[in-house]
Parts: sequence; structure tokens; C-alpha cells
Amino acid sequence: MKNIKKFIFLLAGIILLSGCSKGGEAKNSSEASNKDNKLKVYASVYPIYDFTKKIAGDKLDVEMVMPQGTEPHGWEPDSDAIKNLENADMLIYNGAGLESWTDKVIGSLSNKDLKVVEASKGVELIKSTHSHDDEDEDHDHEHEADNHNHEAEENHNHNHEAAENNHNHEEHDHEGHHHGPMDPHVWMSPKNAKIEMENIKNALVELDKDNADYYESNYEKYAKMLDELDAKYKEKLANLPKKEIVVGHEAYGYLCKDYGLTQIGVKGVNAETEPDAKKMAEIISYIKENNIKTIFTEELIDPKVSNIIASETGCQVKVLSPIEGLSQEQIDNKEDYFSIMEENLENLVGALK
Repeated sequence: MKNIKKFIFLLAGIILLSGCSKGGEAKNSSEASNKDNKLKVYASVYPIYDFTKKIAGDKLDVEMVMPQGTEPHGWEPDSDAIKNLENADMLIYNGAGLESWTDKVIGSLSNKDLKVVEASKGVELIKSTHSHDDEDEDHDHEHEADNHNHEAEENHNHNHEAAENNHNHEEHDHEGHHHGPMDPHVWMSPKNAKIEMENIKNALVELDKDNADYYESNYEKYAKMLDELDAKYKEKLANLPKKEIVVGHEAYGYLCKDYGLTQIGVKGVNAETEPDAKKMAEIISYIKENNIKTIFTEELIDPKVSNIIASETGCQVKVLSPIEGLSQEQIDNKEDYFSIMEENLENLVGALK
């Protein structure tokens, strides 16, 4: 009798555990199904991903095309990235010349229903301040890489005609992808970030009208935060005695324009191009003559050049993030556009006192 009771008890336990297991499997399956049922949106680079994720919340499946922690200048999508876009509902990219690959990749896709959105549309672009005359004599292609933006305004409205014949991308008429003389780092201005967020919000509303109010509400929340960030930058930077910053590469033109600063870049807008000896000597001389105490580097580029200049000038090296991507440490700390911009402001104030 005892053996029968023991058998019944064990059998009940097995059935109970089996039910729990199936319940867990069902829950996991349901979660996966919910994700699969969401519209798929890819964002090209980190700031656009961050803005899109903030607006989309939990209503859309948002992922980044470029691997996290990758420096975006010159990056090209691999076969996996292209495969992802084949199955996507929307691609949102920064534009202003940052992503040189969009025309080629979009034109090659068989996914003719992909909606393509340029987040920087409507931003007043500024030219790069960096000159590469000496490099251009020997390397015409480097002129393209160093300036990394729109070729010219004449290409503004017709450079995507081939792709537009095959794709639904009403907002895809702004970029030339020929690395002209414009600065693509538009998000470094909170005012421009607000424009990009609004463009993203409008695109998501069009994509998913059922959740339009949700996207509008999220946009209003973050637009207010961007206004507050802009006001804080103005207040903190307005009366500082120094106005010049020496930076790893010229990613701060829009920030400098908004707050009355001047950037002196070790590299141009393209962080991949190494400075020559003449440029290094000019930077070192400028730092010494203007009593600059800080040289800024970034998370995603090798600080070797900045460290050499610092050793020659006695400067300290600090990070001023262009927010092109996150380091592993930033990912672990759950940082985002706003937290990094706050850190940037703190470091700018320290350098310009």
C-alpha cells in the first residue's frame, strides 16, 4: 500500500512539473510570437537607434544595422545586415552623408516594400571646418572620406531616383552619399536631435497608425527633455572664459555653433584619417599658444594620437563623446543619448574654465 501511495505521489509530482514546464514553454513561445508579430524597424547608427527606440517603446521591434561599438565612418553592411533589411518594414538612417552605403544597399534589396526614412531631413547642415588640401593632391578619395557628407545642394533632390523607383521611401530624397563638405553629426545639437526625433515619430505614426497617440506622447516627453538639455548647455557654457576645444575628430560643429564654441580637430569629420606630421605640429603649437589644458578623445577611436599630443603639451586627455556608438562600459551602465550629453557638458565646463 505504501508503495502504491508513493507511486501516486511521484506521478502527481511529474504531472505538476510537466504542466509548469509546458506553461513556461507556452509563455516563452507567446513572448517570441509577440515579438515576431511586431513591425520590424532597423536604425542605421546608435543615435538614430536610441531616438527610434525611445519613440517606439514596446510597440515595435527596433534594432540597429551597425554592430554596437563600431565606429560608423566607412562601415559597410555585411551579408547578415543585408539579410536583416530584406525582412524589415522600415529603415531609418541619419543621412547628411554619414552612411555611404544606403543607396547601394537599398537599391540591391528585393524587399521593395521597405520604407526608408532620413532622420536629418530638415536640419540646416553646416560645412566641415577641416581642410585637407595637402592630402587631396595625392588622394582624391581621402577628400571624400574626410569631409564625409553631402556632395552639394544640387544633388539634394535627385540622387536617389533609381532606388525611389523600387522603394517606398518618401523621405529618402535628401542625401548624396558622396561625402561632400558637410558635417553629418547633426545629433550633437539638442535642437537638431529634436528635429530628428520628430521625423522619426512622423515615420512611425505613418508605419503604425494604430499606435499613433503612443508615439506622439513619447515624442512630446523627449522633445521636452531636449529643450531642457539645450537650456542647460546654454546656461553652463555661456560665461566660461575659454571657447576653444581640441577634439579627436571634428564631430562637434553643430554643438559649437549652438553654444559659441570653436573646435580644433586632430582629424576631420572622418575619424579614420590619421593626421600628418605637419598637422600634429600645428595642433601642438596651437595648444601651447592658447594655454589649452584638455584634449578630448572618444570611446571608439584609438587615443594614441591624442596621448602623443598630450605628452608634448602637458594636456590632460578626457572623453568628449560624439555618441556615434557606445563602448561596452557604456552599454553595461545603460547609458543613452541624454546621459552621455550630460557627461559631455560636465567635461566641457571643466575644460573651458
